[in-house]
Amino acid sequence: MIIVVAALEFENQQDRDRAVELTREVQLATRVEEEGCRDYCFAPDPSIPTRIQVYELWDDSDSLAAHFKHPNYLKMVELLGSAGIKESINQAYLVERGEPVYGPNGEKKEVFFAD
Repeated sequence: MIIVVAALEFENQQDRDRAVELTREVQLATRVEEEGCRDYCFAPDPSIPTRIQVYELWDDSDSLAAHFKHPNYLKMVELLGSAGIKESINQAYLVERGEPVYGPNGEKKEVFFAD
């Protein structure tokens, strides 16, 4: 599993909000059309009015690499550029293990990844 996280910065809140609206359809298309995409969300940061927080979840390196060649990715780049993106700070993480944060009855876990 690969998690991509990013923060996209805009000049003002209007540009940020416009970017979210412009990219709504391509976000959904990426989730639906691209093999290996589990989630793809570009959402307004509720604390910083000029920022979009990005969360992507991909099955593997091949699916993420294929995304960068897909028309959805090219459309996203075009739309974000037209909305005035100023900066993108991003990172990909390889996740080898995962487990629920809460127990089956909603209880908070005290230990994670215990073998």
